[in-house]
Amino acid sequence: MTEETTAVPADRSDAPASAYSWYVLGVLVVVYILNFIDRQILAILAVDIKRDLQLDDSDLGFLGGAAFAVFYALFGVPLGRLADRWHRVRLLTIGLVLWSTMTALSGFARNFLTLSLARMGVGVGEATASPTAYSLISDYFPARQRGTALAIYSSGLYLGGGVSLLIGAQISKWWDAAYPGGGIGGLVGWQAAFMAVGVPGVLLALWVASLREPARQPDTASGERHPLIDFFIDLSMLLPPLTVIHAALRGPKAVLINLMMAAAMTAFAFAMIKLTGNVPQWAAIAFGYYAVFSWAATLRRHDPATFQLIWGTPAFVCTALGYGLVSLGAYALAFWSAAYGETVLGLPKGELAFVLGGCGASSGFLGVILGGHMSDWLRSRNPSGRILVVMFGILAPIIPIWIGFTTESAVMFYLMNFLAGMFAATALGAAAATTQDLVLPRMRGTATASFFLATTLVGLGLGPFMVGAISDLTGSLRIGVLSLIAVAPISLALLVYAYRALPKAEATIAERALAASGA
Repeated sequence: MTEETTAVPADRSDAPASAYSWYVLGVLVVVYILNFIDRQILAILAVDIKRDLQLDDSDLGFLGGAAFAVFYALFGVPLGRLADRWHRVRLLTIGLVLWSTMTALSGFARNFLTLSLARMGVGVGEATASPTAYSLISDYFPARQRGTALAIYSSGLYLGGGVSLLIGAQISKWWDAAYPGGGIGGLVGWQAAFMAVGVPGVLLALWVASLREPARQPDTASGERHPLIDFFIDLSMLLPPLTVIHAALRGPKAVLINLMMAAAMTAFAFAMIKLTGNVPQWAAIAFGYYAVFSWAATLRRHDPATFQLIWGTPAFVCTALGYGLVSLGAYALAFWSAAYGETVLGLPKGELAFVLGGCGASSGFLGVILGGHMSDWLRSRNPSGRILVVMFGILAPIIPIWIGFTTESAVMFYLMNFLAGMFAATALGAAAATTQDLVLPRMRGTATASFFLATTLVGLGLGPFMVGAISDLTGSLRIGVLSLIAVAPISLALLVYAYRALPKAEATIAERALAASGA
């Protein structure tokens, strides 16, 4: 059963996008800005939360990373599939209401557990955003404009991240000044900030609901079941012990492999818990990796063509993982820069929010727009051209990170943060467009969710925690941040492989999909 659409044709030609397409893109950018305000506001509030809830840097890293990332990634998988088959505007509207509500509820958190649960809820809601947006953009914009359009959409990440610092600091400061002993219900400034940014999202959902759903591309799969039924089936592929039941449908060998993977992830979690002492982080990460493995194995049986073009395509996997390591550094810097400036350099919170927020918004916006234009230009001259922009995104920030987090100068710290953020931001639109180019139109939502598995389970899930854990271990937040440089060689190796494999992979999309389907 295919969900109904309005009479807005998907752009199947190479004609320029319509004015309405650009309007839709503008609305989606606003949604993405709010998405990252709700996601990143924790960064400027981290020192206050650490004090009030008696946390350490590893705990903060978990709240800013895996608590959100694992649920964002795992729900993104079935939601990505749902975006391929159901009404995307409706799905985005529901998700926006959910994550805004959970952000507001973060303001009622009284301990580590309740704040963790609220962050998990935010992750579930926000998992609807990019699969639906990427799929809508890919239908509203022709291939030659897609990199630019996705880059413009991605600018919301940096604008939202930057604005979140300004809003969080100002609301927290105002509330604490107005209510020194706590306001209504004993709420303090950081709690008021969560509530203030969560409530507007419910109103924004009404605007989103007014958008028109474009007609699907002609190869969209249709089936007998309602897409929502398939969503719950897909979700069950991720949740133990249902994962074992799905494996049993594929035979005894599949059950054995699934149980071996579960045992391996359990052993991995115990080893990392023993090494770091952090139970929530590694329990969440191990669960996430096992769930993704189980889902991919089941996807191979239910939709072999989609599995082949995503998980069976090394160019796709290496692009996603290579960019995932770019995002590891970017997420870690976004989360820890304000806390570093406040605790190591002794800079005031208001100044940090204003300068880092402005730098984050402007550098990210410039980087992602320049990267998008450059990736489209290189792509028109070289089938693998976009990968060169992703390589730039991992290598160029190294020197600014080193200088910015070894200097004692506030001006140099701010300047290097700006440059590191701008350079890293160039990679996002290029990597996202590359993964969209490697699948059929009906698979774009699933491809987006799979791409974001790397940016979340690798980047967001590990980046903030890695810095916090090394900071706790060494007693130096500076060393924790500088350790991010070590991931660059791994990312570069993955991207070099993707660069070489991409032309053949893109040229054989239809052929490999047909072969996988047995057609």
